[in-house]
Amino acid sequence: MTKELSTAGDQRRSQLLRGVLDLCLLSLIAERPRYGYEFVEALTEGGLELVSEGSIYPLLARMERAGLVESYRAPSSSGGAPRKYYRLSGAGRAELEHGRAVWREFAPQAGRILAGTTETERPTGETTP
Repeated sequence: MTKELSTAGDQRRSQLLRGVLDLCLLSLIAERPRYGYEFVEALTEGGLELVSEGSIYPLLARMERAGLVESYRAPSSSGGAPRKYYRLSGAGRAELEHGRAVWREFAPQAGRILAGTTETERPTGETTP
């Protein structure tokens, strides 16, 4: 799924990424239709450089079979073979919005636990166990 991993930290990042890669791809497609290598470039620019092209295509195929994305071919701007582009379907747009809502709820909760701040603060600054 990912490029060669060099550290335990990279392995952890890879595991975390597996859980959200489909949402990341849907979010990128929501910006504009894209073809395979553009996903790798956008993910790398976003700090998720662990993803390889070889892991993107099987996931895009699964998402297409599930009706979340649609594909079409368009000429390459470099004059090569036509490229396969992906765009969101209505179901993909709904899945993205649902996934974003789940992420907005989940990420801060996990962050609090990992930061060791699971106690609830009272308005006065006191904490309750």
